[in-house]
Amino acid sequence: MTEALAIEGLRQVRDDDGAALAALIGGVYAEYPGCVLEPAGQDADLFGLASAVADRGGQMWVIERAGALLACCGWTPHGPDVVELKRLYVAASARRQGLGSRLAMRVEVAARDYGATRVELWSDTRFTDAHRLYASVGYLRQGQLRELHDASNSVEFHFAKPL
Repeated sequence: MTEALAIEGLRQVRDDDGAALAALIGGVYAEYPGCVLEPAGQDADLFGLASAVADRGGQMWVIERAGALLACCGWTPHGPDVVELKRLYVAASARRQGLGSRLAMRVEVAARDYGATRVELWSDTRFTDAHRLYASVGYLRQGQLRELHDASNSVEFHFAKPL
């Protein structure tokens, strides 16, 4: 593993991380007006995320320090040569330390190992800090938008990066 991928406190997500993941992601959502976590709806997979991601053939990691989850990120296959980067979230207290970019790189290494030639992701149009992060590590915004018809009235931008 290269030094760039070495992240203190990095480990595979576990199914029992659900409450901590909900707190992490819910905290990020709370920074944006109208954005809410749906633990009984579209976010229900947080309470068994390791199994859900493994069932789809992907991987998910968290960064845990001093008993707190500071970040998460993973991937799932999206075709024979494409993977989708999933749920890249970093707690406000842990931002600007390179965790997000190193997690994105970890996904890219796993994607190459899987045989992918491209990584794609979707990001809420409100998450402008995340969009800057994606651009800084080589992701390009695509033309597509998608509406999720969820409690947050989410509309997402599509991003992609060739490997």
